Amino acid sequence: MNEVLVVDNISKQFIDDDSVCRAIDSLSLTIRKKEIVCLMGPSGCGKSTVLRIISKLEHADSGQIHGGDGVFSEQLRSAMVFQEHGLFPWLSVRENIAYGLNMKVRFSSKEQVNQKVTELLTLVRMEEFANSHPHQLSGGMKQRVAVARALAVEPEILLMDEPFSALDPFTRRELQDEVLRIRNQLNTTFFIVTHNPEEAVYLSDRIVILTHRPAVVRKEIPVSLPFPRNMADPSTIALVQDVTRLVASGT
Repeated sequence: MNEVLVVDNISKQFIDDDSVCRAIDSLSLTIRKKEIVCLMGPSGCGKSTVLRIISKLEHADSGQIHGGDGVFSEQLRSAMVFQEHGLFPWLSVRENIAYGLNMKVRFSSKEQVNQKVTELLTLVRMEEFANSHPHQLSGGMKQRVAVARALAVEPEILLMDEPFSALDPFTRRELQDEVLRIRNQLNTTFFIVTHNPEEAVYLSDRIVILTHRPAVVRKEIPVSLPFPRNMADPSTIALVQDVTRLVASGT
């Protein structure tokens, strides 16, 4: 069914001294190619843990994650963009983006790396700042560079953990529009954790809502509103209100 990611019945618990925290319990979901799916749920319910398991930064205690056509999760190319950009302060914008490329075998020459970095700088509209360092950039510009660095490894799915929550509303909307543009230009699949119902409705093809811990999927909401989305339209406002209510109830 054109799937890029299948999360199949995963569970995860954390043990601290004598206490056990069950974070995720038999959670399953599927993401299709070129979809933008937003993951929501009450604070602390395990949304970021789901992303970390998909990206192999954590291991599930049980269950499986695999890509389309049943490939093993180890073969699924994913990349993560965090709330904190995580750029290397001693490297320029160009060097930050090139960091992952220098580890890819097929980008074997300096010319190939430079060409790819230039393409990514153009994609995220940061050409003028290629030689700048992170401390010289605004928060929104840093996140653009973080997105470009993640895209450099050509992921099948780009994971984003509240990537715009620290930004002002104008910059947040600007970068949300960039996500939509990149999806359309590169056919990129996005899986985004957000606490913002308006952001989820503005971006998503589908919204997945989790329960309180231990998290399971409470509801999946297809978003069929046409792009670009009018956030002042009554049907859009009603959907935002529905999502807000479902997340707040948490059960």
